[in-house]
Amino acid sequence: MQYFIGLLGTVAGFMLVWKTTPILSFTGRIDFAEKYLGTEGGSRLFIKLVGVVIIFISWLYMFNLGGWILTWLFLPGHSNPS
Repeated sequence: MQYFIGLLGTVAGFMLVWKTTPILSFTGRIDFAEKYLGTEGGSRLFIKLVGVVIIFISWLYMFNLGGWILTWLFLPGHSNPS
Protein backbone atom coordinates (compact mmCIF):
# COMPACT_ATOMS: atom_id res chain seq x y z
CA MET A 1 0.00 0.00 0.00
CA GLN A 2 2.90 2.31 0.77
CA TYR A 3 4.25 1.91 -2.78
CA PHE A 4 0.82 2.59 -4.28
CA ILE A 5 0.37 5.84 -2.34
CA GLY A 6 3.92 6.89 -3.20
CA LEU A 7 3.29 6.17 -6.87
CA LEU A 8 0.05 8.19 -6.80
CA GLY A 9 1.87 11.12 -5.22
CA THR A 10 4.63 10.87 -7.82
CA VAL A 11 2.10 10.93 -10.66
CA ALA A 12 0.28 13.89 -9.10
CA GLY A 13 3.54 15.82 -8.70
CA PHE A 14 4.57 14.97 -12.26
CA MET A 15 1.23 16.22 -13.57
CA LEU A 16 1.74 19.53 -11.72
CA VAL A 17 5.14 19.94 -13.34
CA TRP A 18 4.06 18.76 -16.79
CA LYS A 19 0.67 20.49 -17.14
CA THR A 20 1.44 23.82 -15.46
CA THR A 21 -0.33 26.03 -18.01
CA PRO A 22 -3.76 24.30 -17.81
CA ILE A 23 -3.53 24.31 -14.01
CA LEU A 24 -2.63 28.00 -14.05
CA SER A 25 -5.55 28.82 -16.33
CA PHE A 26 -7.87 26.92 -13.97
CA THR A 27 -6.59 28.44 -10.72
CA GLY A 28 -5.49 31.88 -11.90
CA ARG A 29 -2.38 33.77 -10.89
CA ILE A 30 -1.07 33.43 -7.34
CA ASP A 31 -0.34 36.90 -5.98
CA PHE A 32 2.42 36.12 -3.49
CA ALA A 33 4.19 33.91 -6.05
CA GLU A 34 4.11 36.70 -8.61
CA LYS A 35 5.47 39.12 -6.02
CA TYR A 36 8.33 36.97 -4.70
CA LEU A 37 9.19 34.55 -7.53
CA GLY A 38 9.03 36.81 -10.59
CA THR A 39 6.78 39.18 -12.44
CA GLU A 40 5.44 36.99 -15.25
CA GLY A 41 6.43 33.45 -14.38
CA GLY A 42 6.10 33.38 -10.62
CA SER A 43 2.87 31.39 -10.54
CA ARG A 44 4.18 28.84 -13.03
CA LEU A 45 7.39 28.44 -11.04
CA PHE A 46 5.43 28.04 -7.81
CA ILE A 47 3.22 25.29 -9.28
CA LYS A 48 6.30 23.47 -10.59
CA LEU A 49 8.05 23.77 -7.20
CA VAL A 50 4.99 22.36 -5.44
CA GLY A 51 5.02 19.45 -7.89
CA VAL A 52 8.70 18.71 -7.23
CA VAL A 53 8.14 18.86 -3.46
CA ILE A 54 5.19 16.45 -3.76
CA ILE A 55 7.37 14.04 -5.76
CA PHE A 56 10.17 14.27 -3.17
CA ILE A 57 7.83 13.65 -0.23
CA SER A 58 6.16 10.78 -2.08
CA TRP A 59 9.51 9.09 -2.65
CA LEU A 60 10.47 9.56 0.99
CA TYR A 61 7.22 7.89 2.00
CA MET A 62 7.41 5.15 -0.63
CA PHE A 63 10.95 4.11 0.30
CA ASN A 64 10.38 4.64 4.05
CA LEU A 65 13.13 7.26 4.39
CA GLY A 66 11.08 9.96 6.12
CA GLY A 67 12.05 9.02 9.68
CA TRP A 68 15.71 8.65 8.80
CA ILE A 69 15.85 12.03 7.05
CA LEU A 70 14.05 13.82 9.90
CA THR A 71 16.36 12.24 12.49
CA TRP A 72 19.41 13.15 10.45
CA LEU A 73 18.23 16.77 10.07
CA PHE A 74 16.96 17.51 13.57
CA LEU A 75 18.87 15.11 15.83
CA PRO A 76 22.45 15.05 14.57
CA GLY A 77 24.66 12.50 16.28
CA HIS A 78 21.87 10.00 16.97
CA SER A 79 21.91 6.58 15.42
CA ASN A 80 19.73 5.51 12.54
CA PRO A 81 16.11 4.86 13.68
CA SER A 82 15.42 1.24 12.83
